[in-house]
Amino acid sequence: MSRFESSRTLITGGAAGIGRLLALEAARRGAEVVLWDIAKDALERTVAEVAALGRRPAHGYCCDVGDRAQVYAMAARVEEEVGSVDILVNNAGVVSGKRFLELPDERIELTFRVNTLALFWTAKAFLPGMMRRDRGHVVTVASAAGWIGVKGLADYSASKFAAVGFDESLRQELNASAPGVHTTVVCPYYIDTGMFEGVKTRFPAVLPILEPRKVAHRIAEAIEHDRQRLMLPPIVYSVPLLRGLPLRAFDRVADVLGINASMDEFKGH
Repeated sequence: MSRFESSRTLITGGAAGIGRLLALEAARRGAEVVLWDIAKDALERTVAEVAALGRRPAHGYCCDVGDRAQVYAMAARVEEEVGSVDILVNNAGVVSGKRFLELPDERIELTFRVNTLALFWTAKAFLPGMMRRDRGHVVTVASAAGWIGVKGLADYSASKFAAVGFDESLRQELNASAPGVHTTVVCPYYIDTGMFEGVKTRFPAVLPILEPRKVAHRIAEAIEHDRQRLMLPPIVYSVPLLRGLPLRAFDRVADVLGINASMDEFKGH
């Protein structure tokens, strides 16, 4: 089991939203927390909040995870100043929320730098040490949109499909070469953090907008129990099975559930 107790846990996008709440969860469970974010003021506030729990030190570093050189330099600095990382949580993410032809090229590139390529850079930076120790955990915060394309989320869905594929391939490699290093991919529906402000759900009893604290708690539990995949809410587990339907039927199910209308009133942050 991957225990937070006595571990060193690094969370990207850790200054706010799920990253902040997961940092607090990890700290309560005994982890020494390292946070990366680009928002300096929010980062400092969250580090202070985590440190106030009083169990172990907390550390914050300003880092743009979409910048490969920054990631490698900051990873080396963390190793030197704090020590080796036991649990890596790739949580940082961005969303554009525009129809495909409305997406500026720069936004598409940003989405893939942060949501997809950053996974490669952080894992390349910290995974070798985990493999040498044959102990560690790499967590990929993907999305239910990594299993089903959604109208208004072309770049986001594609980046999260890639994140799911990254986790799956990495898991297979580690099973063969470093079985003591675990992976978890997290695929939630919309979370009420403000990132998806304005999204709607047709059937909240089945597809609720998720409560952030509960999601952070569930992620922490999944890590500690070495769960390979966490999908929220439970109906999301049915999506891979539904993909076996003919495409017209699959699209019809998505329409009936209101998934393709969910972004119609999106505002975001």
